[in-house]
This record gives sequence, structure tokens and C-alpha cells, in this order.
Amino acid sequence: MSDQIMSKPTRVRMNPSRNTCEEIIRRILTTENKENGRNQHFKTAADFMAYFESLYPSGPGLTKQVQRAIKSMDLAKDENGYFLINKTKEAAAQEKELSAILAKTNASLVDTGTFDTIFLTAEPVYRSCLLALLNEAKSLRPLYITIVETTDGLLFLTNEAGALKEALNRLL
Repeated sequence: MSDQIMSKPTRVRMNPSRNTCEEIIRRILTTENKENGRNQHFKTAADFMAYFESLYPSGPGLTKQVQRAIKSMDLAKDENGYFLINKTKEAAAQEKELSAILAKTNASLVDTGTFDTIFLTAEPVYRSCLLALLNEAKSLRPLYITIVETTDGLLFLTNEAGALKEALNRLL
């Protein structure tokens, strides 16, 4: 027995499963989003390798497993090529299309807190006609931002509430 050396067997760490890789990648990207507001570091599977190599033996098997996980997750990317964890490719494509259309229309946000609302009751039969006529009235158009047809009448959004009320009262 003196010839035999008693040593503790070394345990070989196996490569993680694809599902385990996906969970780890998801956790990394979620943490990145929480800490930085967006992903600023991860564009490819290679960007995750330093983390995986700290846990598992490095080698081509580990690299392939991480690449498979990234491919199966089918992650969307932002305009700079970084992975998005909180959006599907379809959602990212829809947002890109929306952004393009908004840019073409010169859209901008307007705080409605500075506007007043005025409600004009109208019979259902005449509401559509009344709405069309009000939109065509050149003297009234500068007094409101928009008119919305509702179930019980017309709702005006305006920053000229006094003048609009006065003009509508004259017409009533």
C-alpha cells in the first residue's frame, strides 16, 4: 500500500447545458439593464465567454454551448448591435418602424396639462356631421387643438377655453 498514493479524486467540471447557459445569459443581461439602464457590453457570444470561463473549463465545447444558447434565445439587438433582453425581434422591429414614421411626420409630445377640455353635448344622429362642420369652420379652428367624438357629444382640447366657449355659445 505504500506504493499507492491516496489522493482525493479530482472532479472534472462539465460544460453547462444550453438551458443553463441561457439562464446565465438572461441573468447577466437583466443585471446589466438594471445597473446601466441598457446593455452596453454584450454584442456577441464571445462577450459572455470571460464569465463562463470563470465557472467552467474553457475550450471549444464551452464556446459552442454559449453560441448555441445565444442562437436559441434569438435575442433582438438595438441600433448599436447590443443584445436586448426585454424585447423580442418583432417588438424591436415594430419600434424601429414606429420611430421612422414618427421622424417622418415631425411628431412631438405635447403636455396636455396646459390644455383645457370643453364638452359639447350632441345627439348621436348629428355628431359626425357636426364634427365635420366644426373642423371646416375657419373661425373656430384656431380656438382648439382637436375634437374627439364621444358617445354623448364632442370633446374639445383647447388652450383658448374662454374664446372657444364664447364662440360656441354664440352658435348655440
